[in-house]
Amino acid sequence: MKTKVTREEGQITIEFTGRLDTPAAQEANPEITPLLDEADKTIIIDCKELTYISSSGLRIFLTIRKAAEDRKGKVIVQNINNDIRSVFMMTGFLNLFEIR
Repeated sequence: MKTKVTREEGQITIEFTGRLDTPAAQEANPEITPLLDEADKTIIIDCKELTYISSSGLRIFLTIRKAAEDRKGKVIVQNINNDIRSVFMMTGFLNLFEIR
């Protein structure tokens, strides 16, 4: 699993590549945690290359959403494939996030 973070004016993009399972989520946490202080911006989570997400991966999404909500930021999840969309549908995440 690979995590790439880019910053542009007023926006942070997080790209997940591969499987966001429990070990990968633990690896990604140190990269994600500092972003929570910047959650007053728009955070785009790009899932174009994400092939799998576990409950630990979903927890990362929720952590980002909570931080953005607390800081009046915005979270957009984009480019989810059908498998990830199914997980989002089953867990109610489709109602929690703006999906593009």
